[in-house]
Amino acid sequence: MIHDAKLSAERAAGTRPALDNVSRRGILGGAGALVLALSLRPARADETQTQEQKEQKFGADGMPHGWRDDPKIFVAIAPDGTVTVTNHRSDMGQGIRTSVAFTVADELEADWSKVKVVQAWGDETRFGNQDTDGSRSTRHFFQHFRHAGAAARLMLIQAAAKQWGVPASEVTAVNHTLTHAKSGRTLGYGAVAQAAAELPVPTDVKLKDPKDFRYIGTGKIGLIDNFDITTGKAVYGLDTKLDGMLYAVVARPAVYGGKVKSFDDGEAKKVPGVVKIFKIDGGEIPSEFMPLGGVAVVAKNTWAAMKARDALKITWDDGPNAGYDTDAFRKELEAAARKPGKVVRTQGDVDGALAKAKTKVQAEYFVPHLAQAPMEPPAAVARVKDGFCEAWACVQGPQAANDRLMKALKLPDDKVKVNVTLLGGGFGRKSKPDYVVEAALCSQAVGGAPVKLAWTREDDLHHGFYHTISVEHLEAGLDDKGMPVAWLHRSVAPTIGSIFAPDPKHELPFELGMGLVNTPLNIPNMRLENPEAAAHVRIGWFRSVSNIPHAFAIQSFVSELAHAAGREPKEYLLELIGPDRKISPTEIGDVWNYGEDPKRYPIETGRLRGVIEAAAKGAGWGRQMPKGTGLGIAGHYSFVTYTAVAAEVEVDDKGQVQVKAIDIAVDCGPQVNPERIRSQMEGAVVMGMGLALTSEITFKQGRAVQNNFDGYEVLRIDAAPKVVRVHLVPTGSYDGPLGGVGEPGVPPVAPAIANAIFAATGRRVRQLPIRDQLSA
Repeated sequence: MIHDAKLSAERAAGTRPALDNVSRRGILGGAGALVLALSLRPARADETQTQEQKEQKFGADGMPHGWRDDPKIFVAIAPDGTVTVTNHRSDMGQGIRTSVAFTVADELEADWSKVKVVQAWGDETRFGNQDTDGSRSTRHFFQHFRHAGAAARLMLIQAAAKQWGVPASEVTAVNHTLTHAKSGRTLGYGAVAQAAAELPVPTDVKLKDPKDFRYIGTGKIGLIDNFDITTGKAVYGLDTKLDGMLYAVVARPAVYGGKVKSFDDGEAKKVPGVVKIFKIDGGEIPSEFMPLGGVAVVAKNTWAAMKARDALKITWDDGPNAGYDTDAFRKELEAAARKPGKVVRTQGDVDGALAKAKTKVQAEYFVPHLAQAPMEPPAAVARVKDGFCEAWACVQGPQAANDRLMKALKLPDDKVKVNVTLLGGGFGRKSKPDYVVEAALCSQAVGGAPVKLAWTREDDLHHGFYHTISVEHLEAGLDDKGMPVAWLHRSVAPTIGSIFAPDPKHELPFELGMGLVNTPLNIPNMRLENPEAAAHVRIGWFRSVSNIPHAFAIQSFVSELAHAAGREPKEYLLELIGPDRKISPTEIGDVWNYGEDPKRYPIETGRLRGVIEAAAKGAGWGRQMPKGTGLGIAGHYSFVTYTAVAAEVEVDDKGQVQVKAIDIAVDCGPQVNPERIRSQMEGAVVMGMGLALTSEITFKQGRAVQNNFDGYEVLRIDAAPKVVRVHLVPTGSYDGPLGGVGEPGVPPVAPAIANAIFAATGRRVRQLPIRDQLSA
């Protein structure tokens, strides 16, 4: 460890990482001669809390405890020169394994062909926070990756200088080679790795000048495991195989909170290959991340398990949500939205300004339940034997899985290990490890044999953690110039907090801070309210979370106001955002700000204006459009990143919508991996189009109506736009704050499409999905 007063102060302030020379055998089983562990130890939220606060599920910012990060990155250099980087975050297609590796490699001056990545198992004590969500993996760890690489580079230089008997200042490290120019001598990294391991870790390191980057920001590095992925060698959760493995599925209650009253497994046991049928306890509300319960079937193959599950005769107690009907519930939400609710932000005199306004505009917007529907449904393999549980799973939160296994199996922490596979998509679903616990309970029930538990697509859609259903009610009063002098927004939606606490009714600060209370519009009188809403299903994280309904409502309503004022919509939006300024989120009611310091991450209206201008320019905004076609625009701030979408649509005489082109602009600060940013934005466009046009989950008698992709429609290839243009708007330096990328692209897609439809047809879309609304 480094013991330096200045360094300790910087660590406490959260500005400098700590570096340790750790046991290579303890970390990587002897894989490296030089192994460095990098750790930043900021003051954690719970270090200053009272015991009562520690026992609460949520911190002051509304996020579950554990959100704060204590990253530890391991870098090992073997005698043959191989550089091994330990990735502590889950890779679900966003490419974090690659970004971690090439960031370290760039500062290390490593030859990319000699770099590999290993995946950390679930262990926050060893690896720091591992929850892969909130678009924060690169945002939070980029500088730490750089320091790890730079420290290793300096130690190699010092080791070579010592061997040659020359000053370290005369030795350079370039592309895996150490060179002493005066004597012409060279050494490979592997040749001095062991000697470097004996040196003290440097108390300070000099990071590279960005102009010297070979990998960072260049967009030249493809996925580090792209060959394995494209040739089928990569291992996802569903690919895991162990000797003697059995297979399992579970018949779960169709209604949230339902329980098994009784079951007859006589016919199910007759299916060849069935090994065990048993009841899993569940049905508790709130459910947290634990299993729903039901009846598990373990067999020698998945087909036998599924056939036996079909043969079960189960009598269910549907519980308190048996009458849940989304059509009826929508009416309840609308009624709540039309009455005053809990005030979450207020400024000026909204009622007085509305009363005096020349023009009043009112609208309501609706977003249904959505399912994450990752291409790879939830899957896990678990082995519970001799008092030890080991799991292999496609999880976004391995520590969460570890903790729930401990709880379900009554095992201590050192008797549980969660190995993280690649994820075939996650979108928030795989941060909830109920399926991992189910696999472990199945293994325990069969005496310790490894069991692979897989969810079918029907399981995924019927028993998920759904994106919340919401109604957004907006009112505005316009002055004689058509600009709003008053703004009222009531957002009504069941909260994610309902899976942690009984019936909380109001959304949590982190949900309210997703595009609602931090609305950066320049309006003198504003009131934002959050009326009560109960939850009748498991509500969970979905890509971009509450930004989706808030952006859809606000950006659609701005377009409606522009029309009411007789104004051009893009210029009206820019005027409503107002002049370039920096807004402190806390001053307008956002106590969360995506977990970031509001001084370091203020809301910058100039950057929001910048992406709107970039998207509009890319789409050729203002050009003459053929009949039946139109352009629409929307911008949004989320996950400390600014995005905007300009959509071009065509609506035929039968009311069918075809999105012809999408221009999406993103300002996430300095761009670490432009290739992945473009990929993430393209994926966000496709996902955003799906929820805008076709996707919804509805409930009747407490049961999800949609069964598979024939009912829950994700975007089909024939509906995808022929043109998607991604415009990267760089700001800031690589030493400054970074934004997020994975989630911010989704929210502006739906309102941009809705606004384009209005431009093409004169008809407003106020509910999602659009489906056949225009053909009515």
